[in-house]
Amino acid sequence: MAFVVPKETYNGKVCEVEIGTGPRAVKIGGEAALPFLAFEGAVPNKPAIAYEVQDVPPDDWPQTLQDVYKDVSADPAKWAKHCQDELGAQMIALRLIGTHPDRQNRAAEDAAKTVKDVLAAIDVPLIILGSNNAEKDAQVLKSACDAASGRNCLIGKAQEANYKTVVASAMASGHKLIAMSDLDVNLAKQLNILITQMGFDKDKIVTDPMSSALGYGIEYTYSVMERIRAAALFQNDQTMAPPMVNDVGMYVWKVKETMAPEADQPSWGPVADRGIGWEATTAMGFLMAGSDLLIMRHPKAVDTVVTMIDGLV
Repeated sequence: MAFVVPKETYNGKVCEVEIGTGPRAVKIGGEAALPFLAFEGAVPNKPAIAYEVQDVPPDDWPQTLQDVYKDVSADPAKWAKHCQDELGAQMIALRLIGTHPDRQNRAAEDAAKTVKDVLAAIDVPLIILGSNNAEKDAQVLKSACDAASGRNCLIGKAQEANYKTVVASAMASGHKLIAMSDLDVNLAKQLNILITQMGFDKDKIVTDPMSSALGYGIEYTYSVMERIRAAALFQNDQTMAPPMVNDVGMYVWKVKETMAPEADQPSWGPVADRGIGWEATTAMGFLMAGSDLLIMRHPKAVDTVVTMIDGLV
């Protein structure tokens, strides 16, 4: 008797979102099955990875990570072009961290100029991220949206405290939108509903459920993502159907395992290898939970994840 592979059936599918313009535009989402189970349903697009670039030198990153970009990190446009041309970046994620009131408190006009400079240097899609200060991001992302008008960028992050301004700015300039809530399925659903009630197309939303690094609550993030994806596929819940993004590097490279010196923790192994492994493993966990887009920092971690994606696909 021939073996028949058991298959799940699904009632819904994930929305497909296109980011960028021209031949290097990237599509994410669109799957009608759980992660990497293409024998059960259509999986039209591989998960995508964006290299993170910042508007100011990343002096709070571990030294082993700073050293990777030491020749380009003083100039965000040069840094972005390096990631595109030398590292083969599929997408760039520009974090405007210098606008944070507790950092350099750079003006929205300065952020707009940085966005224009980076866009002039690359032709891969651009993700534009604020500093995660909700009040300041409302100003900064409005200027950034205007500066990037016509380039179909992914703008983030719209949160409960600022979503009205960010949504209006993204809608006016023709961009896609990241909607971030605090590790809660119901909050993610509620924010997506509020955004669509403003007239923003649900097929232009990407959900950020928030992220945790390996060893620091990744199980909580994983379970929230599983429930979001299950609601979309099994219950055909359209408010849960946007693809998901995980801001991996931001959370990974501030935990002690990626920074503790070898002299303090000799049994943990070389600090450089440790950080790469921590980022790659965290990223793969999110892919298994249903992530469609990862924002990462270390090239070797990215290479590892790309190899694993290709193998699974």
